Amino acid sequence: MRTIDKRFSGVHALKEVDFSLNAGEIHALVGENGAGKSTLMKILTGIHQRDAGDIYYLNRPFDPRNPGHALEMGIGIIHQELNMMDHLTVAENIFIGREDTRSGGVFLDKRGQNERAADLLSRLGMNIDPTATLGRLSVGKQQMVEIAKAVSRRLEILILDEPTAALTDAEIDELFTIMTDLKNRGVGMIHISHRLDEIHRITDRVTVLRDGESVGTRVTSEITKEEIINLMVGRTIYEEPKSASSVPPDAEVVLRVTGLNAGPMVRDISFELKRGEILGFAGLIGAGRSETARAIFGADEVQSGRIEIGGAPTSIQSPVDAVAHGLAYLSEDRKRYGLALNLDVKDNVVMATYRDFTNGPFLAKRKISDAAHQYVNRLAIKTPSVDQLVRNLSGGNQQKVVLAKWLIRNCDILIFDEPTRGIDVGAKSEIYHLMNELAGQGKSIIMISSELPEILRMSDRVIVMCEGRITGELDISEATQESIMHCATMRTQETLTRS
Repeated sequence: MRTIDKRFSGVHALKEVDFSLNAGEIHALVGENGAGKSTLMKILTGIHQRDAGDIYYLNRPFDPRNPGHALEMGIGIIHQELNMMDHLTVAENIFIGREDTRSGGVFLDKRGQNERAADLLSRLGMNIDPTATLGRLSVGKQQMVEIAKAVSRRLEILILDEPTAALTDAEIDELFTIMTDLKNRGVGMIHISHRLDEIHRITDRVTVLRDGESVGTRVTSEITKEEIINLMVGRTIYEEPKSASSVPPDAEVVLRVTGLNAGPMVRDISFELKRGEILGFAGLIGAGRSETARAIFGADEVQSGRIEIGGAPTSIQSPVDAVAHGLAYLSEDRKRYGLALNLDVKDNVVMATYRDFTNGPFLAKRKISDAAHQYVNRLAIKTPSVDQLVRNLSGGNQQKVVLAKWLIRNCDILIFDEPTRGIDVGAKSEIYHLMNELAGQGKSIIMISSELPEILRMSDRVIVMCEGRITGELDISEATQESIMHCATMRTQETLTRS
């Protein structure tokens, strides 16, 4: 791809970008949210048409008309949000639109299709039943199925957009084994990721985009993580762990949870949250952290237990009750639970506070616009206008819109569930700064994160969960990755010992 240029209604998304990929290479494409990574890949796969520049594929000029054309030519993409059908089987998903038939094409040959899928999965080293219903598999296994689907088309180029964002360490290992096998078969892969540690583990070269421009391509083994970050953001970002809590020992307890039970993943949960504290919740995926947050916030039914806010027993039957008591919840699935994607930025910002922006029965549109502009500027949200649809923003900027929605509500207790998932290192640093600023103002934060460096950098105290129960509580001064992981696997190990 040579001097690729693209504009969207006043936004210069790509500015003469160069990018190349070799056969049998894994090439990392990194940059802040909004840097142009997705736009560049959408041009390669025919989703967008370039305004200028040239594409050469297998040494010939190439003009992808649409995603179907790109796929026919051997270029496939696996998006961060999987595009699969949960109610169909693994085999049916792999061969959707290319089903095996018999009796002159009248009937589906399910047995033959299952056998073909089983052979493909076996060759890729995937231990997955082709007859299993896709929706019953873990996210990691579903992603493996999508890779198998792409490989079944004999691709020359495979684009993976944030493939490890929702995977466990074991699933990441499995994914990287498959990627290495594909690499050895000559498949070229473009690996988009914000996890810089894995860039050095799996890729051969790395290209960095910043503000729509290519600022460098390097051999991965010849560039450090710090140098990549500096290219991405144009400044040095430090990620030192917190060595001591900043919360006074006698700080007021603003939230006390006692004996909380809510389904199989929330069992006898008890903890306290102090004013100005960032309380980290750590644990492996499926430990029950998000379920605990949803129960506290009234999104899931509580079977038993006690919740006190400001020392007073509190009944929270729904999220409306929670918000009325000064709680905010930033879901890990911001697109499903945090945003109205078909509304613009300003409507999303004031969504939780509409009653404050009315004149009688009418909305105060000027007041809404002024408030939205204030928070767009405060959080440095990259958008051409507050009238821009939220669906058109990058992931990091969408997350900032969710933050703005709760900041304008002025809640005292904020639950951040995977607050930096899928966003770049620069946006992460901005969110970390904001969280520290909020804590300094006396706000209290529960932060759920699967990234241990994030837990160690931000938390004053760490609660660790495993299999629906709290298995450890550590002051940040004594917390390490090893001590957290010991607690995070404690009940699993006990279960194995008993069995």
